Amino acid sequence: MQWRSHLPWTSWGRNLRGPFWPTESVHRYRRSLAEWFIRLPREERQFGPTFSLDTAHVDPVIRESTPDELLRPPAEPTLEHPLPPKELRTLALPQLFDPDACGRHVQTVVLYGTVGTGKSTLVRKMVLDWCHGRLPSFEMVIPFSCEDLSAPGPTPISLYQMVTRRYPHLKEVLPLLGNAGPRLLFVLHGMERLNLDFRMESTGLHGDPEVSAMPTTIIVNLLRKFMLPEASILVTTRASAVGRIPSKYVGRYGEICGFSDTNLQKLYFQLRFNQPDCRHNANGVGTHVTPAQWDNLIEMLSRNLEGHHQIAAACFLPSYCWLVCATLYFLHAPTLAGQTLTGIYTSFLRLNFSGEILDSTDPSRTSLMAYAARTMGKLAYEGVASRKTYFSEKDVQECLESGVKTEEEFQLLHVFRRDALRFFLAPCVESGKQGTFVFTVPAMQEYLAALYIVLGEHKTAWQRVGKEAAELVGRVGEDVSLVLSVVAKLLPLRVLPLLFNLLKVVPRVFGRWAGKSREAVAQAMVLEMFREEDYYNDDVLDQLGASILGVEGPRRHPDEPPDDEVFELFPMFMGGLLSSRNRVVLAQLGCPIKNMDALENAQAIKKKLVKLGRQGLPPSELLDHLFFHYEFQNQHFSAELLSSLRQLNLASVRMTPLKCSVVASVLGSGTHTLDEVNLASCQLDPAGLRTLMPVFLRARKLGLQLNSLGPEACKDIRDLLLHDQCQVTTLRLSNNPLTAAGLALLVEGLSGNTSLTHLSLLHTGLGDEGLELLATHLERNQQLRELNVAYNGAGDAAALGLARAARQHPSLELLHLYFNELSPEGRKKLRELEGATAGGARVAASLTEGTAVSEHWSVILGEIQRNLNSWERGRVQRHLTMLLRDLEDSRSATLNPWRKAQLLRVEGEVKSLLEGLGGPVS
Repeated sequence: MQWRSHLPWTSWGRNLRGPFWPTESVHRYRRSLAEWFIRLPREERQFGPTFSLDTAHVDPVIRESTPDELLRPPAEPTLEHPLPPKELRTLALPQLFDPDACGRHVQTVVLYGTVGTGKSTLVRKMVLDWCHGRLPSFEMVIPFSCEDLSAPGPTPISLYQMVTRRYPHLKEVLPLLGNAGPRLLFVLHGMERLNLDFRMESTGLHGDPEVSAMPTTIIVNLLRKFMLPEASILVTTRASAVGRIPSKYVGRYGEICGFSDTNLQKLYFQLRFNQPDCRHNANGVGTHVTPAQWDNLIEMLSRNLEGHHQIAAACFLPSYCWLVCATLYFLHAPTLAGQTLTGIYTSFLRLNFSGEILDSTDPSRTSLMAYAARTMGKLAYEGVASRKTYFSEKDVQECLESGVKTEEEFQLLHVFRRDALRFFLAPCVESGKQGTFVFTVPAMQEYLAALYIVLGEHKTAWQRVGKEAAELVGRVGEDVSLVLSVVAKLLPLRVLPLLFNLLKVVPRVFGRWAGKSREAVAQAMVLEMFREEDYYNDDVLDQLGASILGVEGPRRHPDEPPDDEVFELFPMFMGGLLSSRNRVVLAQLGCPIKNMDALENAQAIKKKLVKLGRQGLPPSELLDHLFFHYEFQNQHFSAELLSSLRQLNLASVRMTPLKCSVVASVLGSGTHTLDEVNLASCQLDPAGLRTLMPVFLRARKLGLQLNSLGPEACKDIRDLLLHDQCQVTTLRLSNNPLTAAGLALLVEGLSGNTSLTHLSLLHTGLGDEGLELLATHLERNQQLRELNVAYNGAGDAAALGLARAARQHPSLELLHLYFNELSPEGRKKLRELEGATAGGARVAASLTEGTAVSEHWSVILGEIQRNLNSWERGRVQRHLTMLLRDLEDSRSATLNPWRKAQLLRVEGEVKSLLEGLGGPVS
């Protein structure tokens, strides 16, 4: 069979040091175990349907440590992760069970590390390696999850029953386990979940694998080597739980240090992004990101890592390498419908904290994530409120020790410091900031601050006491007023029920007080979302990308004053955390958000957004506003708030596939008409046009100029014009290389369209062929009123042909032909054509009409002024010089002082444009 070809022959037959394993049973076991461990979490599916851990795994650094080092931990665990000392070697997976320095055989290995160092992935990879024959040191590997063994209400069970209950294929192998020796490996993953007690009075000796006992008793005796004494054991655990196993039972300790080498980080990213599935989404559809673009992303990321910037400190933890990959994939190749940035961060926390209890020995069974949300969330929110991202050791200590009074609480704090503090905070590596700490990635601070708010943790002492007192008074008031209402019928105490009825009002008054607090938070959130900075005014998605890939170009000098911190992701995360999908995941992490709290927060946000959302927003801020609604994932909420939006101005915003999806998702399902959609200079491509089609169908005016759209994009524009719901009246396609080939598709749309009245094809490379094509098909559209084909390199014959067709058109009023390659004779013939017949379209080919200024001179110069920086400088200078000569000739030919004054005024405007280009003015 295919699986057998991957395995060494010795794994299937008899070994001199071990038993004869039943071939078929072991084969089925290997196959079922591989099928189970090859299943990746749902979060990995965004990287493609065939993404495999085998081809994208990088082993973290494992540093051998000593029992003396573990027995003398520092009083205050530092956030630093030092490189392995030279006297202590690093270990590879195949070396874990090598003899120690004294030559003794190692049977039990304990691997420990903080949250996020890659313990689970390491175990998964190790088991898969054995299944595929790449771990020949062991003939049998039996992995156990300590989370399963710690399930509440355990019943006595034997070791063999534990094995067969999880792996039925090993039923025939059970009698052979006792003779397997060191080539049998038990893997105990997540030992911190078990409350192991090695005291003899608590856990007696138990050596028979067929006799039932409590699961913890079996595990303790396996580690004591009283049960199956020759078997090898690999234990993984968090750092705080290493001491639960007496050191005399451990042959080797190994600390999982993550990616302490930048080269390991770069290798991780290269393997991830070079997967074939990175070129396709989960449905097998291309992601519109070319291999060259992926390579460019990897190169930018590598340069940022090599520069020893803060991201290198973050990627010390493999978990954050995953987060960086997931974020970049989200920014550049969104795959799953409904996937949000908040969802990625929530899933990231689920991957690392799902089911994690802070301390299994503590009766409170506090969720590790809930503890982090309360402590790290407080630090994060105080940083957002005071607009800072750098924290001193004192700041961290005050937040961690706030409210800690009992011995049990100090023990929980100690466990959190050892196991999870480094996951959230990292030492700052910026010059001049040594000794301070920052959140591992900047967005994590804003996420935790938002989580702190939506969980209702942001309360003053008065609010906490007041809430409890109000609830107590309300309950007591109801009971007492009921009793006194009966007594008052017999005794003259009618005033007392009145007093106790007043007590019922107390909870209602407190509710209004708490509502005011929510409104204050919502006000701060909305102000942050609509904050426009001079230096840092990119949209929030570009800011996020820059924080990962770095900023191209010169950096700010260290001596310059620091820029004000911007926390525009904070409101996005607040909206995202209120969505039902993220609330479900947070509840699994022990951080439930109550329905009433979510509703009241949403109402407070809505109230503030209605007031401030009506004002005109810059393009980047408008995109941030739309991204907030995208993260919130509530169509009814968004439709109500955005019903007043009439102009969608996103000019100069770089419209990536993700941003197109955001705009289409938020606005595509609306019903009201958009007066104008301006997407000028947005780097749109045909794929983006298709994504935004639902928004285009609601637009009256559509601006797509300066987007480098070629003939391929004309197919989508043609489909838009032919759509039965199209209501576009003005379409601007200027400064796009459409060419005559693209125009051939556009005229098909023009022929069947009934809404378009203004069309701009300025500087689209049409040439003579394009203008001739327009002249042939112009009569098929009966609604067009203005057509701009200026600056298209057309000659006299093509321009005259189009002008004749325009003069005969029933509705066309204005035809722009300036800046084409027209000779003086050609311009003269155009003027003669216009004067030969009454009515028909006016032709704007020059700044003059005979000896007078053209009535369209301001329109012509306005177009030139707007496009001056994007047009070819030499060609513009030549055309402006010709226009200036026409003006001077007309001024010389007229004796009318009024006309001379007008011509001089326009000459001044043209000379000003020429001076701006550095050309001659006469």
